[in-house]
Amino acid sequence: MFDINGWELLLLGILAILVLGPERLPEYAAKFGKLVRQARSLADRARDQLKDEMGPEFSEVDWKAYDPRQYDPRKIVRDALNATDDDEPDQREPADKPVSAPRGHDPLVPTPWDSEAT
Repeated sequence: MFDINGWELLLLGILAILVLGPERLPEYAAKFGKLVRQARSLADRARDQLKDEMGPEFSEVDWKAYDPRQYDPRKIVRDALNATDDDEPDQREPADKPVSAPRGHDPLVPTPWDSEAT
């Protein structure tokens, strides 16, 4: 959560003992624990209230499908370059004319481009 490793946590503990002193440290630790419990309770209540207000459709949403971390731009480009047009015929040409689609990207062949494209 805070990206603190073991040595940093130990250093923070020693620093807290030096600044607060061993007499007041348990009191402040208890206050911090109470604050964390209250924050967690507040977050749980807010989540439950949001679910109640959004209705049953909210719980049926697949949130993993909307996670942007699942998309890899390199994979998307690689798939697009290796895609074939066998499944979809070209709409500009008659259906009886065979469509010759490349099977992959050949770096030796110049990339085709459309002069009318913007």
